[in-house]
Amino acid sequence: MTSYFIRRFLLIIPTFIGITLITFLILQVVPGGPLEMELMKLRGGGQGGEVNSSIGNSGNINIPESALKEMKEFYGFDKPILIRYFDWLSNLVRFNFGKSYTYAEPVWDIIVSRFNVSIYFGLISFILTYLICVPLGVLKAVKNGSKFDFFSSFMVFLGYSTPGWAFGALMLILFGGGSFWNVFPLSGFRSEDFDSMNFFQQIFDQLHHTILPVIAYVIGNFATLTILTKNSVIENLSQDYVKTAFAKGLSEKRVIFYHALRNSLIPIVTGIGGFLGLIMAGSMLIEKVFNIQGMGLLAFNSIINRDYPVTMGILVITSFLMLIGNIFSDMIYAWADPRIRFK
Repeated sequence: MTSYFIRRFLLIIPTFIGITLITFLILQVVPGGPLEMELMKLRGGGQGGEVNSSIGNSGNINIPESALKEMKEFYGFDKPILIRYFDWLSNLVRFNFGKSYTYAEPVWDIIVSRFNVSIYFGLISFILTYLICVPLGVLKAVKNGSKFDFFSSFMVFLGYSTPGWAFGALMLILFGGGSFWNVFPLSGFRSEDFDSMNFFQQIFDQLHHTILPVIAYVIGNFATLTILTKNSVIENLSQDYVKTAFAKGLSEKRVIFYHALRNSLIPIVTGIGGFLGLIMAGSMLIEKVFNIQGMGLLAFNSIINRDYPVTMGILVITSFLMLIGNIFSDMIYAWADPRIRFK
């Protein structure tokens, strides 16, 4: 099994190159790139079609060819697309993520400044998801077919059918500042005067800004994990070893939580690795709705502004974490179930 994981780690390299190459090519060929947007600013605004014509003959902007050449060199469009990719990759190997077009700062510094926000919301939502969904799934399995099971299933799938960002926007309308129930702030990670508050005021302010976004984060994964837990527990409750445990006179509580739940967690804990990338990357639309300055909003703005270095930098981090997370999931699977042998 050791050789299997060694091969999996080695496969990270070609997989990573494939992910970044495809994304890089797409970003380079789609219309409305940084050069077109810069020309559009010089024209005082314009439509995409007019901007594209500006690159070839400078349209009616009357930009000197020397200036246009310098702009192409600045954005790297003076080289063939594959050469640009390998230049970017060689810089990445030296841990040089480039400089942001929008912020004029190193990409790595910009991303690091957003780490704490995305990790904060990602970890809280991840922990709450498991703390709520696993016990709820067990209770639904024990009360399978009851009114509680039917009502909770209705609520779970109602939440599942509602995107997290849409649910967050709805909560802001109902409970955000300026609404009828003015309970929570409209946006932000903390209040502007956070540093001037005392310790207890800071705790309250942080919680005040945390509740609505975390609910929006959790609602998306709520149904999947709950139903997975329920089905897994029901399947294990029908196994012979559970019937044997009941026949030995063990209490229902011990049989369910010590025997059935223990084996039911095997397919659940394997999903932990996949959350690594989500914890780091955050959610674009949820952070956009709540105006939270995390990696999700940074990625959203970098795509809108065609800030390719930042977009690729975030892709590098999230894709690498997802690849590592998948291997980590296999390790957890093998650890949780000794019968598993990867070859």
